[in-house]
Amino acid sequence: MTVELETGLPSVRQIQTLIREEQEVELKLTTGDLLAGKIRWQDPHCISLTDQYDQPTIVWRQAIVYLKPRL
Repeated sequence: MTVELETGLPSVRQIQTLIREEQEVELKLTTGDLLAGKIRWQDPHCISLTDQYDQPTIVWRQAIVYLKPRL
């Protein structure tokens, strides 16, 4: 069974905009950890975040408390 990314959802469109504009974001996880970096891609289950050292991290969507642009 293939799960498609629902590109009509506002949250998916907003993340796509952050990817396209290479905007740095902050992710708060359910563990309390705070991650910062640029989103490289998203799929229905995960988001890939690259930090300031170009270290990629794959984060499961269900582990995210919030995602916001860094100013």
